[in-house]
Amino acid sequence: MSGISASGLKTQIRSYTEVDSTVLSDTVIENIILNARYRIFRDIPLDADRKTSTGNLTSGTNTLAVPAGALFIRGVQVYTATGSTFTGANAYLEKKDVTYLEEYISANTSTGTPKYYAMLDTGATGATSSTSGSIIMAPTPGSTFAYKLHYNALPGIFENDDTNYISMNFPNGLLYCCLAETYSFLKGPADMLQLYEQKYQQEVQKFGGEQIGRRRRDDYTDGTVRIPVNSPKP
Repeated sequence: MSGISASGLKTQIRSYTEVDSTVLSDTVIENIILNARYRIFRDIPLDADRKTSTGNLTSGTNTLAVPAGALFIRGVQVYTATGSTFTGANAYLEKKDVTYLEEYISANTSTGTPKYYAMLDTGATGATSSTSGSIIMAPTPGSTFAYKLHYNALPGIFENDDTNYISMNFPNGLLYCCLAETYSFLKGPADMLQLYEQKYQQEVQKFGGEQIGRRRRDDYTDGTVRIPVNSPKP
């Protein structure tokens, strides 16, 4: 299977379950696909879900809005330069609990280059939300420093209305996950639900190994993966 489109996935779900659009309407299936995408998102750490947001901090303001649809922040990078050029000296802020920053701020009220950050609130969540909360920084920015915010974004159904990274690179796993969700929605048969749940879990193991293994290593720095070979004792 080389990939699957949104319309093709809907057709396959109805074909595998032998249930037509009077029950599995487009709206129902789109919700099933979205539930499957959220599940895959949490089951497998995907590089495709990694995003970067850039901008400039506001001088005298120690909070920064998190991009809409962000599930969690992976890092905050602050440059000593200002403007839209993200080059030169920079540093990643150290993540702390908000209680640490409150203590730090009370002891140091001056402005400068931020060193620490913490999640201040979560705000609204979801791929189409206008906000996903904000972070707080210390010290308070003393200038309009350039920044890069590295985060993982919540997935939509199909980002370009027809295909996405999952549908093109993990189509069988996406299908099996959707079928497990579909049989759960249809309330049976239980053996079919179990079958596709097992098939999905098997594909997750293989795809997960690729995502967090092969995609995040190279032969130059990590060497060749060595597979132990059993040999009989003398």
